[in-house]
Amino acid sequence: MMALVKTDIRWRAFGDGGPKVVLLHGGMQSSANFTKLARELAGDFTVYVPDRRGRGFSGPVGPGHGLRAEIADLAAVLDETGARNVFGLSSGAVVALRAALDLPIERLALYEPPLKHGAHDPVAWLPRYERELSQGRTAAAFTTVVKGTGGARFLPRAVMRPLAGLAVRGSEIAELVPTMRLDAAVVEDASGPLSTYAGVTAETLLLGGDRSPTYLTSVLNGLEPVLPKASRVTLPGVGHLAADNSGKPALVAAELRKFFK
Repeated sequence: MMALVKTDIRWRAFGDGGPKVVLLHGGMQSSANFTKLARELAGDFTVYVPDRRGRGFSGPVGPGHGLRAEIADLAAVLDETGARNVFGLSSGAVVALRAALDLPIERLALYEPPLKHGAHDPVAWLPRYERELSQGRTAAAFTTVVKGTGGARFLPRAVMRPLAGLAVRGSEIAELVPTMRLDAAVVEDASGPLSTYAGVTAETLLLGGDRSPTYLTSVLNGLEPVLPKASRVTLPGVGHLAADNSGKPALVAAELRKFFK
């Protein structure tokens, strides 16, 4: 087994009182994507938003990066901050859920972890994405990720491609597109039956949007009866990125505030 490579994990901190909460971002994101959510919570909680390794201000990834390294990073954040409440979005939710089997997490909120479940492969987009990246076609790779993960479902690729070109030009997105292979590795490493998570002892809140891709809803449907202490909330009028600055973070914050109080 390859030894874990240590790296420097940086985080943004919001608020200075109340229970401590860690927010784990998803793919093609950094801690900057959760600033609105963190500020919504800062009046009631002390909020820590780490940059997962290889993103934002945190250190680089090591060889063979995957789920073990991300869990070790979360463990370091919990140890340093004393936080025992964790919220994760997408691949961040995968990390948080798997970590809850081993780390001292007391309350766990998960927004649509893209676990492999049923016939759907949540990383089927990976070969095309890698090919486009190797050709230097960042906008095309960005389009492949968005379409492959269930975004812009009704927008033809030919229409989305020019828009993707504008999105990656001169923005942080261009730097984050290559990091999606890190999220794919996390999802691949987490492959296995959902019954694996029957050992999670944390109080768990399963969150999703009523406009999210069907396969993400099916994962929540599969997790709900497996997790011993699970509750479920479906948010109206939002999709997978509700917690992001570009979504409706106040809606997510309202549920997290009740859950983490």
